[in-house]
Amino acid sequence: MNSILKISDLTIGYKTSKSPIIVADNINMELEKGKLTALVGANGIGKSTLLKTILGFEKAFKGSILLNNKNISEISSKELAQYVSAVLTEKLPPSNLSVYELVTLGRQPYTNWIGELSDSDKEKTNEAIELTQIRPFIHKKHFELSDGQLQKVMIARALAQDTEIMILDEPTTHLDLLHKISVFKLLKKLVLQTQKCVLFSTHDIDLAIEFCDEIIVMTPEKTQKDTPENLIKNGTFDKLFSSESVWFDKEKRKFVFD
Repeated sequence: MNSILKISDLTIGYKTSKSPIIVADNINMELEKGKLTALVGANGIGKSTLLKTILGFEKAFKGSILLNNKNISEISSKELAQYVSAVLTEKLPPSNLSVYELVTLGRQPYTNWIGELSDSDKEKTNEAIELTQIRPFIHKKHFELSDGQLQKVMIARALAQDTEIMILDEPTTHLDLLHKISVFKLLKKLVLQTQKCVLFSTHDIDLAIEFCDEIIVMTPEKTQKDTPENLIKNGTFDKLFSSESVWFDKEKRKFVFD
């Protein structure tokens, strides 16, 4: 098997000043190399919390996450950055960085203390630029880019990090339909060409059904992972939203509404 990440009996949530808040429990699944996996569910169901727990930003309340058979709680942040890269929703801080310089930041887990790029670092940076097809604007400042262009740059930065797993939190937010499809196609291409494990959360469920190998569906009752075809057959999408005005059409493979 190509299993790279194993989640067992996981309970996730976050702490408040009053008491811990559990958002999901009894999560069990494995992620494999060479698979594009979407994470879907209603707002507030815990998608971002699950991703942040896998990334080590949040501590699990219970259970384990094994990366190559090693518990992530035992892996240093620097070592973890050599296994898992992330594209999150936070805005970039003000800076004058060019696109090329931004992509090279993906090499930070490997550079020396002054951040000097080796020949290998430059090679990985250029590979990421070619794979994401952003070379036409690598000399622009990042604030000069459209949302769609910037998202590709952030994916390139994660690619330059050269990790076995890439995690993205809602990479198509704020993009129009054309750029949403462009990002989905890019992620699919990266999985096929690099055999990385790519996991991302999204509200674009119809596109996830068409492009992804597997989908993780989070509901208040449970979290499950399967192929889009099996999830359609077993009626999982029928229960995703508690509304009579929105339902899943199995023949059209998409959500429809009144």
